[in-house]
Amino acid sequence: MNAVPIALRNGTALRPDTTADQTSPVAAFSAPLSFRRVRALVVKESRQILRDASSIAVGIVLPAVLILLFGYGLSLDVKNIPIAVALEDSSPDAAELLSAFALSPYFKVRTVSTMTEAQELMLARKVDGVVRIRSDFSRLANQGAGEVQILVHGSDANQARIVQSYAEAAVGQWTARQLAEGKRMVAGPVNVQARAWFNESYESRFFLVPGLIVMILTLIGALLTALVMAREWERGTLEALFVTPVRVVEIIAGKLVPYFVLGTIGLVLCVLSAKVLFHLPFRGSVATLGVVSVLYLLVSLGMGLLISSVLKSQFLASLVTVLAAFLPAVMLSGFLFDIRSEPMVVQFITYLFPARYFVTLLQTILLVGNVWSVILPNAAVLACMAAALMAANLLVTRKKLA
Repeated sequence: MNAVPIALRNGTALRPDTTADQTSPVAAFSAPLSFRRVRALVVKESRQILRDASSIAVGIVLPAVLILLFGYGLSLDVKNIPIAVALEDSSPDAAELLSAFALSPYFKVRTVSTMTEAQELMLARKVDGVVRIRSDFSRLANQGAGEVQILVHGSDANQARIVQSYAEAAVGQWTARQLAEGKRMVAGPVNVQARAWFNESYESRFFLVPGLIVMILTLIGALLTALVMAREWERGTLEALFVTPVRVVEIIAGKLVPYFVLGTIGLVLCVLSAKVLFHLPFRGSVATLGVVSVLYLLVSLGMGLLISSVLKSQFLASLVTVLAAFLPAVMLSGFLFDIRSEPMVVQFITYLFPARYFVTLLQTILLVGNVWSVILPNAAVLACMAAALMAANLLVTRKKLA
């Protein structure tokens, strides 16, 4: 419906000032901003945040809880794997091989004397793997033809591959010790020397913590701002702003600045936790990390504000934000799953979500360093997304009551 008179002054109706804001985003930015009005809106929104305990909880308490919970509780490293060692040979060589498994931090060994007992443990899912040391192991090993059978439970294919590689590594260490003692063993024709770059200790938290930071910033930026404009629409407080000289761009700035500060505090907490608690390397520069983080915060804030402005309902805005921002940040950003292993259609879809680019940026800056061939293209995409979302917010947010 059309805008209606809101107040009377000396018998003259005052109508909402809509002439300057019914234009394009470029026109909205062309007129000079009133920093006095923006400051007043920022102060008003900051006081609203301070009065709302949930905003403080989501912006400051939740990042600390999530980084501790996921940082310590979520790990792709497999340790204390229950395995059964069928020790059919009582020779010293077999006992030494058994000790290679028993002393490993990756295995929790149950020693049995027959393969039948080991199979029963595997069928009952009391162990995830079986190592069989046959009765002729020592004799064949001294002849250079010793064999060890490794069986793994294949219900979890990823864990089965990890268990198999760990078991092969334990056997390889035993073989190396035998060769060092001058015993005759079968060594392959190729000597493989492996080295992992940027994560020499193979710690999964080095891979996971940057993704956790992305997830937390997405929660702070998108979820909090998704409720801002919708709350104003539901309470009718925007109507009071519409009868003032304040412009749309000033309203948006007044909404974004306090939550940007809140998101920055959450970012600092996450980075400090990653460095101090999880000993994550920081091989890039602080300035580069700050610039790309600001870009992603602007994208998250703009996305949440746009959803809030379009739907005008806190309940719907929160649901759509979870579907459009949070779930893609978890599932389609490379945080938990390698994007290259997904179907080609899904790989193309991931390019639509900003979390994909920020995960790549954080992993590069924190673990590798300032690799500009990776940083510049991904940062440019985030900058374009931020500009597009801000322009869309200016188009959607109009000073009218309809």
